[in-house]
Amino acid sequence: MICKLIGVPLQDGASQLGCEMGPSALRVAGLAGTLESLGHDVRDLGNVSVGAAMVMPHANQAIRNLGPVAAWTELLAEVAYRESDEGMPIFMGGDHALSAGTVAGVSRRAAEEGKPLFVLWLDAHTDLHSLQSTQSGNLHGVPVAYFTGRPGFEGYFPPLAAPVDGANGCMIGIRSVDPAERAALEETQITVHDMRTIDEHGVAALLRNFLERVSAAGGRLHVSLAVDFLEPSVAPAVGTTVPGGATFREAHLVMEMLHDSGLVTSLDLVELNPFLDERGRTALLLVDLTASLLGRKVLDRPTRSY
Repeated sequence: MICKLIGVPLQDGASQLGCEMGPSALRVAGLAGTLESLGHDVRDLGNVSVGAAMVMPHANQAIRNLGPVAAWTELLAEVAYRESDEGMPIFMGGDHALSAGTVAGVSRRAAEEGKPLFVLWLDAHTDLHSLQSTQSGNLHGVPVAYFTGRPGFEGYFPPLAAPVDGANGCMIGIRSVDPAERAALEETQITVHDMRTIDEHGVAALLRNFLERVSAAGGRLHVSLAVDFLEPSVAPAVGTTVPGGATFREAHLVMEMLHDSGLVTSLDLVELNPFLDERGRTALLLVDLTASLLGRKVLDRPTRSY
């Protein structure tokens, strides 16, 4: 497979600085070499960047960096559309605000191909706030609301070429939902599997049902993996830790099943904050998880000392 590595040093959507170093950390952790060892054609396209962004006032005074995040969204939608024509684009973040643009871009590509886009959201949070409802003002909490076409983004974020049908979204690992997001969820058809559901049914059964739907529809599948999907004790490099996340093996099982399905067409790796890491262990884990997604078998996992 052609794997296109695209660095997105975006940290304007988060409250803590550091996510802009995420792409560098993934490179240092050996992402390109690891994927090449699996036989893939890896092309590092470097980092994308935006110029000076316009100031965008909003009635919600809590919002920060609206102009820069809107500019990133417009840029990433174009990059994702362009690079999704061939191979698998892998967007190395960067905070989760980047997914507003990446999903919008690959959804446009899918629509032009006459295929539905499905989104697997691996995160502790639903990121379903509108610009009006966010109280923190952190715009990494709005991408799902934006790319599913919920109201309130008009005049701020770029118009969507092809909004994602909420029924084509599946969230796994959720365990921190604000009241406004809970109300928004009730108005969507997004499938949400929180950690209790995983405890009761196992992640394999839940993911298998979703993958069967994607396959039956002949759709494209975008995977958005946030560090806080994982248990903080195994992945500490994130500014939005929530206890009780996916275990090391649960996360690898998800990736191995995604590889077996052959359905994944694009990937986000987000919320990695190397400033909060311990000797690079979270960056190394993300590389290992990406390797599982792209074909590494459990018996082939390397021994590593930290």
